[in-house]
Amino acid sequence: MYKPSLSAFFIGLCKPSLSAFFIGLCFPLHELLRQLLVLETNLFLSGLGFRDQHRDMRLDIDNMSYENFFPAMTKIVGTLGPKSRSVEVISGCLKAGMSVARFDFSWGDPEYHQETLANLKLAVKSTRKLCAVMLDTVGPELQVVNVAEDAISLVADGLVVLTPNRDQKATSELLPINFDGLAKASSEEGRYHFSWSISVYRKRNYISLARGSLFTLHVSQIHIDLPTLTDKDKDVISKWGVKNNIDFLSLSFTRHAEDVRQAREFLSTLGDLSQTQILAKIENEEGLKHFDEILQEADGIILSRGNLGIDLPPEKAAVYKCNMAGKPAVVTRVVDSMTDNLRPTRAEATDVANAVLDGCDAILLGAETLRGQYPVETISIVGKICAEAEKVFHQDMYFKKTVKYVGEPMTHLEAIASSAVRAAIKVKASVIIVFTSSGRAARLIAKYRPNMPVLSVVIPRLKTNQLKWSFTGAFEARQSLLIRGLFPMLADPRHPAESTSATNESVLKVALDHGKASGVVKSHDRVVVCQKVGDASVVKIIELED
Repeated sequence: MYKPSLSAFFIGLCKPSLSAFFIGLCFPLHELLRQLLVLETNLFLSGLGFRDQHRDMRLDIDNMSYENFFPAMTKIVGTLGPKSRSVEVISGCLKAGMSVARFDFSWGDPEYHQETLANLKLAVKSTRKLCAVMLDTVGPELQVVNVAEDAISLVADGLVVLTPNRDQKATSELLPINFDGLAKASSEEGRYHFSWSISVYRKRNYISLARGSLFTLHVSQIHIDLPTLTDKDKDVISKWGVKNNIDFLSLSFTRHAEDVRQAREFLSTLGDLSQTQILAKIENEEGLKHFDEILQEADGIILSRGNLGIDLPPEKAAVYKCNMAGKPAVVTRVVDSMTDNLRPTRAEATDVANAVLDGCDAILLGAETLRGQYPVETISIVGKICAEAEKVFHQDMYFKKTVKYVGEPMTHLEAIASSAVRAAIKVKASVIIVFTSSGRAARLIAKYRPNMPVLSVVIPRLKTNQLKWSFTGAFEARQSLLIRGLFPMLADPRHPAESTSATNESVLKVALDHGKASGVVKSHDRVVVCQKVGDASVVKIIELED
């Protein structure tokens, strides 16, 4: 009998092979393993003979029907960078399934990212694929200050001194860092990690280094007294963020609910960015300790498994809590090997599948698309694995668990959402169409994880600040792109905002035509529609004719 595991928290956090064990605890494996084996075989066959031609290989994603609309319910966030900033590559990423583009400001200047964003807009226009924009802050990240930018060779078991004196030249024996208080904050139990592959321990005020190359410094079990939203972050947000109307702000190293409140207060002073959603990025034990209060304040959670794996053993409770709160859970670091390889390892493929079975909304790809050799193929393969895992997702059990957690009496909107999902499952509907202006109703429906897509028809509303007119809806539509199973469509703003029978039928026809063109619905399919008529909320079932 299935019992939700709360003792495990991030699938294969440090040891990817653990993920297979966790799946065995929760779900029968025979069908999932069969699907993954078929996928792996296809990937292997597609790779034969391409040892020297990998750069020219592109997976065929244009001859699909249903998959043309979406490769999987689970969304994919791609980080754009040196290997993925051209219009051609970004177009390939969008076609492969990327729905959110992440801009990581821990490297690169605003001008560089602006050029990349301009290419993204061209790619969106040419592919007609909607894509949201996420700005990832630097936060209180410790960095080695290598002004000369010379390569530094470190000797195994050598002694390295960390100094706050940024004027010192970085060498293999001396490393300047950007934080004056590290010595005071250090403890005998403190651990220091450089980049991804180096572990060091404090011994008599020296650091014993293992091996690897330098990027950033991560400290474990040590409180870093730096603001979560730094002055540099604020400058980037107030200029680059405002200019480009970012949809999501990824708040790096979120440690307390107050961090989210301060960030939201800052965004509220920046005009349109008051609609920007804040994703709290949990990266250390301090953030995990205050997870419940952070979840209450944030619009969603990013679980930075790489950094968390330094501090903690594997657990799974956070994804479950996000699911029950109806807020998106995004997981990172799933296919690291694809930075340099065309195929993921078996452990990584299982890790992606397990993340889907655990209930995550989106997979965030970092180095795999930022500097990886195969950004398009990586997105495509991750999407295929997600789709296979979704086929064996135990929706009925999840639905009952969510209803039980919500309890009674339900709110009006929660009752409508759960009823729409229940009706869609009972009649085997091909899609759920929901009319919404704020996006809340659509998000609540997606919370119950129906096994069919939810088409969110966002009805724009006219607003004015007494100086200019504008329409709402664009933010709400793009922000749906992070939520599992939710696919937005922006209705024609010429339709009146009031919910009338004529308006709803007109918009519904457009939505159904869009669904037919995308291959989501066909003749004689059943469709569940959730809409508001006057003051009444209505769930209805329609059957399409020829």
